[in-house]
Amino acid sequence: MNLSSLKQLQISKASQNISLLFNISTDWIPPFQLKYLCLRSCQLGPKFPLWLKNQNELNTIVLNNARICDTIPQWFLELNLQVNEFDVGCNQLSGKVPNSFNFQSHAMIDLSSNLFNGPIPLWSPNVSQIYLGSNLFSGPIPQNIGEVMPYLTNLDLSDNSLNGSIPSSIGNLNTLRTLVISHNHLSGEVPDFWDQMPYLYILDISNNSLSGTVPRSIASLESLRFFVLSNNNLHGKPPSLKKCSSIESVDLGYNRFSGNLANLIGGSMQSLLILRVRNNSFSDRIPSTICTLSNLHILDLSQNNFSGFIPSCMGNLSGFKIDLSSKDVGRFQWKLRVIAKGTVLEYFNTLYLVNSLDLSGNNLSGEIPNELMSLYRLWTLNLSSNYLTGNIPWRINSLALLETLDLSNNEFYGSIPSSMASLTFLAHLNLSYNNLSGKIPSNNQFKTFNDPSIYEGNIELCGPPLKKVCTSQSPNANANRDEEDEDGNNFEREPFFISMAMGFIVGFWIILGTFVIKKFSR
Repeated sequence: MNLSSLKQLQISKASQNISLLFNISTDWIPPFQLKYLCLRSCQLGPKFPLWLKNQNELNTIVLNNARICDTIPQWFLELNLQVNEFDVGCNQLSGKVPNSFNFQSHAMIDLSSNLFNGPIPLWSPNVSQIYLGSNLFSGPIPQNIGEVMPYLTNLDLSDNSLNGSIPSSIGNLNTLRTLVISHNHLSGEVPDFWDQMPYLYILDISNNSLSGTVPRSIASLESLRFFVLSNNNLHGKPPSLKKCSSIESVDLGYNRFSGNLANLIGGSMQSLLILRVRNNSFSDRIPSTICTLSNLHILDLSQNNFSGFIPSCMGNLSGFKIDLSSKDVGRFQWKLRVIAKGTVLEYFNTLYLVNSLDLSGNNLSGEIPNELMSLYRLWTLNLSSNYLTGNIPWRINSLALLETLDLSNNEFYGSIPSSMASLTFLAHLNLSYNNLSGKIPSNNQFKTFNDPSIYEGNIELCGPPLKKVCTSQSPNANANRDEEDEDGNNFEREPFFISMAMGFIVGFWIILGTFVIKKFSR
């Protein structure tokens, strides 16, 4: 086969699993001059491929997930290539990154998920996309980054060891679409330049040490889809996002934000899938506006100071009544930690499957609205550590996909509904520290809940796994049986009552007929 005219070589796999190995001699000289090279999820390493030494016409170089454990060699830099795409992400390349690359207009460079260290390099103004996430870069973000590379559209410096403040020159990047600088050690205040970025749709500055208030100019980002400020020291009232009609994810968790949540959200945010404000200081009632966010799949208002009743209109949250498909995975682009099954679980590729409602750790009162029982695609329902009262709804078994149910540390009373035994997916249950009474159900799913801590703090509960033995004098000892008779077995009792009624009618007419016959016989 004559390959001397070969200009393009592409072997690309969507999967990260490597099944193709290149076993090439170190002294092999290719008979071709490539312009386009894309080898993705193919093993080329551990050394940087020497056969590229004579490939001096390359303009696209993709060696992603190639198991290369090396540095970028000097001979490669001396090729003086004019590159429009350089992607060596997902390897184990190390060392300092040279800034001597020559790039064509609108070039893209991806060095993510490697072991590169040293300061963030600055390249020519031709570069438009930079992905340096998940490396060992340190030091500050260059203060003049927005002046040296003014045409950047995508900038990802996440998961490194960067410190210092967010450079004000980033405000010059008026074509910027994504800014991801999360998981670093950045400090200082959030700059006020957002009204100069009309195309920004991803803003992630989470997991840093940023402080102060968030500028109101963020409210002007009408193209915003992902807004992530979690795990900082930000305080005050967050900016309104009511104009951000395309927004899909809002995560303000683990800060010190305060005020009324109604100032943050609006009915125009119909694309919103994730709203997470846990561990802040929001107060007042849960606004009814939240009930208009019909596409929500994850709602986390936990560990705040919300008070009042749970709005019954939350039963209108139709996002908790439908399933998304793998086609929707692009709408969930971030990892998210969700409290589920009694622990912290991190979701990424399967985040679109999660349906979670967490109102725990607030000052909510009143009963659980029956309308919540129509959210039948819920996976997680956490109402713990509030002041909720009343009975656990009998219809809770309509939440058939429930995996986590936490009602602990409230003031619920009455018996545990035996209908809960039909929740066959339920893996984590916590009913501790309430005023529940009667016999603990022991059939079906309850056979798996044999940890006494699930029920502790309910002094009137009895039966296994608790040591307290149920007696005929135990309050509500037969409550579950009565509930089953009233709610589950009515159809068995109906013939009995019908036959009683028919007997009464027949008997009545026999007696009346006998009286009439005797009367006329006289």
